[in-house]
Amino acid sequence: MSASYMFTPAPIPVLPISGTDALFPVHRIYCVGRNYADHAIEMGHDPNREAPFFFQKNPDSLILPGADFPYPTATRDVHHEIELVVALHSGGVGIAPQEALGRVFGYAVGLDMTRRDLQAEAKKAGRPWEVAKAFDHAAPCSAIQPAERIGHPQAGAIWLKVNGETRQQGDLGQMIWKIGEMISYLSNLFTLRAGDLIFTGTPAGVGPVERGQHLQGGVDGVGTLDLRVI
Repeated sequence: MSASYMFTPAPIPVLPISGTDALFPVHRIYCVGRNYADHAIEMGHDPNREAPFFFQKNPDSLILPGADFPYPTATRDVHHEIELVVALHSGGVGIAPQEALGRVFGYAVGLDMTRRDLQAEAKKAGRPWEVAKAFDHAAPCSAIQPAERIGHPQAGAIWLKVNGETRQQGDLGQMIWKIGEMISYLSNLFTLRAGDLIFTGTPAGVGPVERGQHLQGGVDGVGTLDLRVI
């Protein structure tokens, strides 16, 4: 007997895969906080290597390549955070760091859009960050570049421009926790699965966006993002 639903289920969130018509079905989105020392400093935190911490965005918060970013409700201070995104083709529990890259399907470029004023209120009250990080359209993302094509980037420029002016500029080599370490640590907190995305942190220079602005960002050897705030 086939199952019947009370209403039509929402479609599975997906990302395109560069060079193919195949789509990457997204399971969960994990984000690591303060993974570049200069960003930790600008946010008022100790840049020393402490245990990583994670928060989540909703998979249906993704914005596909070519779409614009709608300025969200309930905020007057939305910030850009450019990031390398890791896409997993398999997961597990207790993954060893030296085995972690074997779980990676590929890489993309993402924006961790943040309602900074709501995040500040949540921090002050000791509350979770979901209202600041997991709102609608909070995760613009490029197409995924398969690792079999580009390898596993350990260094390379990561950057963001707003209306042609450079706001963020860093290098993947500046990440405090490296890709394999993040996957391993996260796998001891959650059962990782095929389709999981990991946003790996942002360099210094985060700042507000306004309606009408043009955002261009990228990671050398991985891809670019190009969108407007509407």
